[in-house]
Amino acid sequence: MTERVILVGVETDESKHNYLESMHELAGLTKTAHGEIVHSLTQKRPKIDRQTIIGKGKVQELAELVDAHEAELVIFNHALSPRQSQTIEAMIGVPVIDRIQLILDIFAQRARSKEGKLQVELAQLDYLLPRLMGQGQSLSRLGGGIGTRGPGETKLETDRRHIRRRVSAIKKELKEVEAHRERSRQKRQQSSVFQMGLIGYTNAGKSTILNLLTNADTYSEDQLFATLDPLTKRWHLPQGMETTITDTVGFIQDLPTQLVDAFHSTLEESKGMDLLLHIVDASSEDRQQQEKTVIELLKELEMDDIPILTIYNKADRIDEFSFAPTLFPNVLISAKSLKGKEVLADAIKQEIMNLLEPYLITLGADEGQALSEMKRETLVLSEDFDEEQEKYIVRGFAKKKSLWIRRMEDELDNETGA
Repeated sequence: MTERVILVGVETDESKHNYLESMHELAGLTKTAHGEIVHSLTQKRPKIDRQTIIGKGKVQELAELVDAHEAELVIFNHALSPRQSQTIEAMIGVPVIDRIQLILDIFAQRARSKEGKLQVELAQLDYLLPRLMGQGQSLSRLGGGIGTRGPGETKLETDRRHIRRRVSAIKKELKEVEAHRERSRQKRQQSSVFQMGLIGYTNAGKSTILNLLTNADTYSEDQLFATLDPLTKRWHLPQGMETTITDTVGFIQDLPTQLVDAFHSTLEESKGMDLLLHIVDASSEDRQQQEKTVIELLKELEMDDIPILTIYNKADRIDEFSFAPTLFPNVLISAKSLKGKEVLADAIKQEIMNLLEPYLITLGADEGQALSEMKRETLVLSEDFDEEQEKYIVRGFAKKKSLWIRRMEDELDNETGA
């Protein structure tokens, strides 16, 4: 079901540096939520109007546009207070939602896991509660249109006591789910497996790259927020080393605080990573602004100390020779080409070598089991069999605290001790 939508944005002194990109993004979000944009109303003011965002004269113009275009919904590119949305709605006669409610609606459609659905419902209910006062006519829309859908099959309930009870129940349930997730994460961190997290602006191609490397059947459409639930897959480098890659929710500028909180667990997954793979859409006109948004959010989440490899994706849509990267280290690929997989695997291998410790270990001819474990747990670069000594001489890179680095240190100690 598509709805006829009018978008409204105000360019203020504060927002002029990223206003156009923000409006472009709002249009993308609206399409993802199955809205048909029939008009965009924009305005320049030093700052937004406290009562109606755009001022009473402009609201009158908006009411006329709603009639002329037979619009069913108006979406503001600004966070609206309950009073502002009620005032504007009373003046124009159709429901009004803001950017936050739109994003929550998309999240409600996209959540797949139990935790994802709970997080979305909690964020929606927190947002809905202060807006129940005097909402009147728009309550009848709940469960029927953009900004009103709940995750899964549930409809958003409007009874205040019910909401408060449900919020408490969700928080309790989420604590249990988070405790389970924390146990799994600790288990993974204690293992010697090298862990990578995919991060990046929404729609940069994270799921496509996960599919390219691991053949994971994840949803990867050309839409905003295609992925919401963290998904971890195993990936073996061509040399045999086993790693894990975790996909996360896409970043977006002006990410509402409710959503940072709601999807904290999704981004938390990336906190214990050894390497972050930052996917950037090389063909995007707003590339540098998107890069800045991701870097700032990483700082906010205290994740800016984790090593990052930037993967400039969608090379097939640009002129590679005139492309000037802004983040380093980086690699430029097209996830749609066969060569892309090879180039990407090589770039990740180089980065892993920079982060791990080099080793040289000798293994006895009867230690075939240990050798195959080494190939799985470390990045083996060469293995030579010494006929005279009947020993394997293995060179490669391993995690600092791994069994293999300890074994090399013991070998060296024995040699110096002898």
